Amino acid sequence: MPHQAGNDSKKKSEKSSGRRISLKELAAHLGLSPTSLSIVLNDAPAASAIPQETKDRIFEAAEKFNYRPNYFARSLRAQRSFTFGVIVPELSDGYSAMVLNGVEAALSKEGFFYLTASHLHRDDLLEHHPKMLLERQVEGIIAVDTPIRFQSTLPIVSVSGHDEIEGVTNVVLNHRHAAELGVGHLFTLGHRRIAFIKGQVFSSDTQVRWETIAQAAAKRGIKLDEKLITQLEGDIPSPEIGYIAAQKILSHKKPFTALFAFNDISAIGAIRALQEAGLRVPEDVSVLGFDDIYAAAFHNPALTTIRQPLFEMGSLAAKTLLERVAKNQPDEAAKIPETLTVEPKLIVRQSTAQVKK
Repeated sequence: MPHQAGNDSKKKSEKSSGRRISLKELAAHLGLSPTSLSIVLNDAPAASAIPQETKDRIFEAAEKFNYRPNYFARSLRAQRSFTFGVIVPELSDGYSAMVLNGVEAALSKEGFFYLTASHLHRDDLLEHHPKMLLERQVEGIIAVDTPIRFQSTLPIVSVSGHDEIEGVTNVVLNHRHAAELGVGHLFTLGHRRIAFIKGQVFSSDTQVRWETIAQAAAKRGIKLDEKLITQLEGDIPSPEIGYIAAQKILSHKKPFTALFAFNDISAIGAIRALQEAGLRVPEDVSVLGFDDIYAAAFHNPALTTIRQPLFEMGSLAAKTLLERVAKNQPDEAAKIPETLTVEPKLIVRQSTAQVKK
């Protein structure tokens, strides 16, 4: 019995000292093969054949003895990094954060990690960051609302990308349906004099979103007044740019009963400008956003918006990239999907209402 107590004391001291037990040592302690432990700890497909009781023993022992897999050894054996690169405009806005949440959720289930780089719409960073990620041996790249200005033999998935580039899979929203939902909602409420805030020139969605909105308006006989149309300027991820855009529209003194903003961030800024001008939302002016970021439901008034399934788009991009990496063979090139389309949804809250007669 004293001998056993000494062993337990030694094991506790090993854990407290931070000494990392090897897979071989852990397997010897459990009386199992290192291969069995590796299968369970890495959640490999073959783990389904191992009894749950054995899995529980392995995880319990791994925690008890402070076992952590050697990432570099794993990478060297497999000659893989198990890492993707993700390029985004910046991380502080709701759009990129929600897409990244979806990416992370999908990759974590497969034991993959990702490195994120923000280009801030700067040409030098758009050129530098892809090179940096390639130097770090990423196995694929996800570009979020980011132009593809680099060449790579790696698989690439572009979220909100609209350029047809060989080897690049685009995950896009059905913008025609989104425009029908948005313009149709305002039209049904009786709005005919509608102001519009277009996206920045550098956003990959600006052109297609505006074209489909203009088509949906023309279909309903809604005339587009140039004095009621403005464009977001600047690259700060703040409601301020929507605030400034709405002030420009108001400066023309042209009456309107609704405003359709490029995104939720700009819609929130526009509401502030309208309220400062003495207009009530939605009693005097209805405001419609786009994206359905987390803050949209908690703004006052709660924002009516076109939900872009950003989490699902990030998850779909990550899963597609995982599939492409797994099938990265010459004979699979013809099977690479060029475009994956997701559907929008109208979310009606308190910022839109029937037009006043």
